[in-house]
Amino acid sequence: MKPQNPYIKKTTFAMQGSLATIHRQPWFIPVAILLCIIVLLQMIPASHDENLSSMAHSVVNIPMDELRALINKEVNQVMLESSKADIIRGISGASGTSKYPPVKKLPEGQSLRILVTGGSGFVGSHLVDRLMGAGHHVIVLDNMFTGRQRNIIQWLGHPNFQLIIHDVIEPIMLEVDQIYHLACPASPPHYQYNPIKTIKTSTEGTLNMLGLAKRVQARMLLTSTSEVYGDPEVHPQKETYWGNVNPIGPRACYDEGKRVAETMMYAYETQANVEVRVARIFNTFGPRMHPNDGRVVSNFIIQALQGKDITIYGNGQQTRSFQFVDDLVEGLIRLMNGEYSQPVNIGNPDEYTVKDFADLIKGITNSNSSIKMLPATKDDPRQRKPDITTAKEKIGWQPRVPVREGLIKTIEYFRKELEESGEIVPTGPSASKPQQHKQKGNYRERKQKRGRM
Repeated sequence: MKPQNPYIKKTTFAMQGSLATIHRQPWFIPVAILLCIIVLLQMIPASHDENLSSMAHSVVNIPMDELRALINKEVNQVMLESSKADIIRGISGASGTSKYPPVKKLPEGQSLRILVTGGSGFVGSHLVDRLMGAGHHVIVLDNMFTGRQRNIIQWLGHPNFQLIIHDVIEPIMLEVDQIYHLACPASPPHYQYNPIKTIKTSTEGTLNMLGLAKRVQARMLLTSTSEVYGDPEVHPQKETYWGNVNPIGPRACYDEGKRVAETMMYAYETQANVEVRVARIFNTFGPRMHPNDGRVVSNFIIQALQGKDITIYGNGQQTRSFQFVDDLVEGLIRLMNGEYSQPVNIGNPDEYTVKDFADLIKGITNSNSSIKMLPATKDDPRQRKPDITTAKEKIGWQPRVPVREGLIKTIEYFRKELEESGEIVPTGPSASKPQQHKQKGNYRERKQKRGRM
């Protein structure tokens, strides 16, 4: 099955919007001439006047089927290129109206050049939106392993925005003022898919970004994780807790990778005077989550919306704390621009058992799904809750969006994903490569059928 062209819908819109001025398009005259030739050839029956027909055909010297195919190809290609240009410029071909989100105009010298690694991913793209809206110049560096270009398509072509397809484990030379280093798969199935690459991303990737920060004297923020605490024996977890991590378990490639990345950050601060910031991020959810990332929020929502069993690995009594992505982005920006350089927990202390959280999502979606318990995964933390005293005192941050409010927005996002993509099969706990959506049927039709059963 051929992959769906992401510009098809845009092309259709461009054709509809430009019909009134179609005669002004640069391809109109040659295409019109070719169409006239086709009409001429079809009006000449070969059996009545073979000489005239052959003469006309010799002028074109192309078989009729090939000629039609050529014209169709040329017209489609021109319209497709026009559509791509519209997307990249963010400008409507019909009206010329800007389609970029609002961007603040900063005085000369106040706009920063900011690098965001992993900027086309879930969290990174929301951070890019905030930075672009604030009037900064943003460079996104991403290898698109878990990132999706659709997350940042609203900025493509903007003079303040640049997308570079690049892997952070390879050095790169740029001139920037700040570096937000987010690049690394963050869901267990994705980071366990290629554990060596995950380790390289956290180690070699972080070294490359620190080397860049040292060379251009940029401040660098590392998005670390609550996973550095492992399966904690202290509850809630403070930044001073050293953690309880299995160094050879299935999650170690991510847990230990982030731990050594933090070590590198402070080694560069001590030895090379690099300005560093470290955010230890707890469970985060919101729009643009990858539907197949295998995490609690995305799995529960897509299962509930499709009327499938909501699967819990373990007895459901393990606890998690969930924050909305807008709160996280605010915390990252405050930490980057503040004066505190030690690790800071950024998460929501509102704690749920996994079973209670499944019931909450089931209720909000008004789903008839059953909740099914499956065997627990290895090294799955029994409890997770941040102590955010440091965040409150040092950077003036605490979460503002209630979990229920954030879930309503996230559920609406996944509802649209299902309508566009058809059925989505949740990812289990095993190592898995990020999947692109494939059309597997109509979500609304399946929903109606379930309602009749």
